[in-house]
Amino acid sequence: MAAIGVHLGCTSACVAVYKDGRADVVANDAGDRVTPAVVAYSENEEVVGLAAKQSRIRNISNTVMKVKQILGRSSDDPQALKYITESKCSVIEKNGKLRYKIDTGEETKFVNPGDVARLIFSKMKETAHSVLGSDANDVVITVPFDFGEKQKNALGNILVFKLGGTSLSISVMEVNSGIYRVISTNTDDNIGGTQFTETLAQHLASEFQRSFKHDVRGNARAMMKLMNSADIAKHSLSTLGSANCFLDSLYEGQDFDCNVSRARFELLCSPLFNKCIEAIRALLEQSGFAADDINKVVLCGGSSRIPRLQQLIKDLFPAVELLNSIPPDEVIPIGAAIEAGILIGKENILVEDSLKIECSAKDILVKGIDESGANSFTVLFPSGTPLPARRQHTLQAPGSISSVCLELYESEGKNSAKEENKFAQVILQDLNKKENGLHDILAVLTMKRDGSLHVTCTDQETGKCEAITIEVAS
Repeated sequence: MAAIGVHLGCTSACVAVYKDGRADVVANDAGDRVTPAVVAYSENEEVVGLAAKQSRIRNISNTVMKVKQILGRSSDDPQALKYITESKCSVIEKNGKLRYKIDTGEETKFVNPGDVARLIFSKMKETAHSVLGSDANDVVITVPFDFGEKQKNALGNILVFKLGGTSLSISVMEVNSGIYRVISTNTDDNIGGTQFTETLAQHLASEFQRSFKHDVRGNARAMMKLMNSADIAKHSLSTLGSANCFLDSLYEGQDFDCNVSRARFELLCSPLFNKCIEAIRALLEQSGFAADDINKVVLCGGSSRIPRLQQLIKDLFPAVELLNSIPPDEVIPIGAAIEAGILIGKENILVEDSLKIECSAKDILVKGIDESGANSFTVLFPSGTPLPARRQHTLQAPGSISSVCLELYESEGKNSAKEENKFAQVILQDLNKKENGLHDILAVLTMKRDGSLHVTCTDQETGKCEAITIEVAS
């Protein structure tokens, strides 16, 4: 049996297949390994992929892009409102549901965003079946971290359709897809390739206005031409020092020729780069990790090819290895295909070795006292936590005492921690007594892959510190 992994991004989609112990990306009928996530409607047909993207200049009002941003959302959703404002294809509310308004001249129809997504996934299915045949119906679909239940349900519902007489088996899963996913789901602006392209297109519009005294920002057709040119230039600037943008008859018969250097592009997009890095910093803080705890970074998504962004990531993680042997557009679907292979019961040694992850065997808890004076326990490392892992815990104690003890327990989850489950303690002695106030003790616990646990307790006021290492904590 074989399995399929699909990644639907805002601007593109990619499919990989798992077969004979390995996962590979499949090229579409045009020979491209990545397919634009674009659907164009005309009077007689629905076009998906590259052809739809290429025709969007002359058919902009009937071309749907970035459908993932509106899928499963209601009209009062802030992200949906932002999308509706920016979309060149009209989006209206009809019978309480958001619909694309498609006007082909002969008729006006209202298209469900789910139907748009289904067309894209059908294209991916056909691409996968071109090498697997129609028997492969097990699919893992990647979704962003910020997808709520409504978005996941919408995605699952639209994909339950018949395929070659067999029901499609679908597993909609949250997949941690590395740097690009961190960027695209931990900032309000959903920073991705489109934002860099839009920024460059706005610069080109300003250059045109400076040269020809015409502001084309309100002209949808001209701006779409600039977007196409900016997108090509952005890709070129990942490998070249400069890129030329030439547009024939951009506005009122006037040709436009502009050269953009990589330095200019980096300056224009500097705020976006900063947002990317701040999103990564925020994720580190949220997870309790420091930059020094990270030893490898996987680059995912087309924007991670931008040299400036790579350099900023290297500056943030100076000791890490940037893993980019797989093209960043293909990392996510390959991971999804491998996951699909696991789910259907593949027992291949190569896959098992590549996916082996050490985890904590038991819950690791810290003992505290609640408001009533009774003992309470806080789980710091739940059983199954992927290792290495790092956690922080603040322990407060009355200022009238001169020593504080941090006690650690383990539990298999069936029963609450008991005294006999205590396996370590750290004692901070000779603390300065206070008549009023509390001692604030910061405990930092780092569990390594071999199960050893390093614990450091620091008095926040004086900096006094004690540390221990437990060889095998779990």
